Amino acid sequence: MKEENSTRELMKTHRSIRKFTDQDIPEEMIRELVECARWAPTSHNVQAYSVISVRNKDTKKKLEELCGNQRYVSQCPVFFVFVLDFYRHWVISEAHQSDFEMDEVENLIIGAVDTALFAENFYLAANSFGLGGVMIGGIRNRAKEVASLLNLPKWTLPIMGMCLGYPDQDPWQKPRIGTAAIYHEESYQTDQLEEILKEYEERSSDYYTRRTSGQRTDGWGKQMVHYLSKKRRVDLTQFIKEQGFSLK
Repeated sequence: MKEENSTRELMKTHRSIRKFTDQDIPEEMIRELVECARWAPTSHNVQAYSVISVRNKDTKKKLEELCGNQRYVSQCPVFFVFVLDFYRHWVISEAHQSDFEMDEVENLIIGAVDTALFAENFYLAANSFGLGGVMIGGIRNRAKEVASLLNLPKWTLPIMGMCLGYPDQDPWQKPRIGTAAIYHEESYQTDQLEEILKEYEERSSDYYTRRTSGQRTDGWGKQMVHYLSKKRRVDLTQFIKEQGFSLK
């Protein structure tokens, strides 16, 4: 069961890469990444996703600003935007003069899950070529402006960005929460959760303390408390509705 497997080993070595060499990514390789990604699981074969590659320096610089001034957005060789995409489905429905029922939250969830699975396949395939990168949730910070910049039609939403290139750094791998906290047999278990979270807080605090030479000492729990204490992307819901998803 523990015999070596390159796919599993690749999945367990994930690290976010934010610094890249000047080496370009061949278009042929990108096409192969898309080919691998499009075979990801998809609910009811809906395939509600698209991806946009951005090489143009001016466009990447603008996206850097829209993503919260994350400089690696403009510095990576190619930046990708993964898009929840029901536009194709609208075109088909119009051609068949059929109702297009997008009022319920369910379709939004389907599109977001489809897009995330597509993006993960894309990323793992990129890793297999020796590429590295980082997911950019900041693409939703100013989603309406991103949509305008990339000419996104109605029934689409930018879900995540991805910086991709050949790594020019070898960062530490962040510790993840223990399996016991996320894997449950038969039903959700809470008996040991406090103990597990305490252990993870100590372990993650030690990681940040050593990585930053003591400049940062907060663990995962304190970080999550801070993160979840603030409202985020308050304009996003209105933009989602403007794109046709009424969220009834």
